[in-house]
Formats: sequence, C-alpha cells, structure tokens
Amino acid sequence: MILREFKAEDASVICKWLRNAEELYKWSADRFNKFPLTSSDINNSYSSQTATRRFFPLTMIDNNNDVRGHFIIRYPREDDDSSVRFGFVIVDPDSRNKGFGKEMILLGIEYVKEHFSVKRIDLGVFINNEIAKRCYESVGFREYNRRQCEMPIGVWTCIDMELHIDQK
Repeated sequence: MILREFKAEDASVICKWLRNAEELYKWSADRFNKFPLTSSDINNSYSSQTATRRFFPLTMIDNNNDVRGHFIIRYPREDDDSSVRFGFVIVDPDSRNKGFGKEMILLGIEYVKEHFSVKRIDLGVFINNEIAKRCYESVGFREYNRRQCEMPIGVWTCIDMELHIDQK
C-alpha cells in the first residue's frame, strides 16, 4: 500500500463506499449534509480547500492501483501550524477489518513526519464508530476531549483524539 495525492476520479469510488446516511455522517460529520453524495460534491469542496494550501487530500492504493482508502490532512486553525488534523478517514468496505485502516493511518503519520513540521496530529471519531476508535488507539492516538455534534440524523458524541509525534 502507498499514499498518493487525491485525484478527481477517486471521488466516485469514495461515493460508492458511502452506502447510507449513517456512513456519510460517520465519514464527514456535518461537512456535506447530503445523501447520496456525488463525486462533484467532493471535488468541488476539495478544490476550494486545496487552494488554501492548508488542506491535503490523500488516497491509499494497493499494488494494482486500486483505491483502498482515503483521508485528508488539514491545518485546523488559520494561525497555528504546530498541529494537523486527519479527517474524512474511510476504507473500502471490502477492505475493512483486515488491517488496511491501521496501515493507512500509519502511512499518514509517516507522511506528516516527512512533509510537515508539526508536533501533534489530532482527529475526531464518533462514539458509535468503535472499530475506528480502536484502530486509532492501536497506532497511539489518545482521547483528549468529548463533545456533542448535532447531525441531521441525531446528536452524536465525538471523541477528539491526539498523537504527539517526534520529528526526525
């Protein structure tokens, strides 16, 4: 598995992985608020954000160049370059529970170490996504906050997690 920059054609693959509204909201929180999501929705959102140079979408591909996972790295605050946040983390449903999520997050951590000068990575995971939470914990992320998030399909508890990293 390797990480590469997100390509516009990846969006249609990701949309197929979002099979219902619950999966959409677990993936994107309230960022899109539309199901079903289209590749244009993703590409339009990403193109405006990548222009800021503070938003970096990545795709994990296998040896056959098949898309197996996706996530973004972004600077969460305009005035702070000391940490980045992982978001929109998703793995191909056929590849779940096989270690691909963990591998992708580990690749993401290495990517951050190589391309960013930050001391911390954080992310959010909903309490109703226990498998993802365990995946993040397995690579060293630890809970530091909980908050309520109002979604179109209910109020969910979000667990904010962080990983402090040493730069090479």
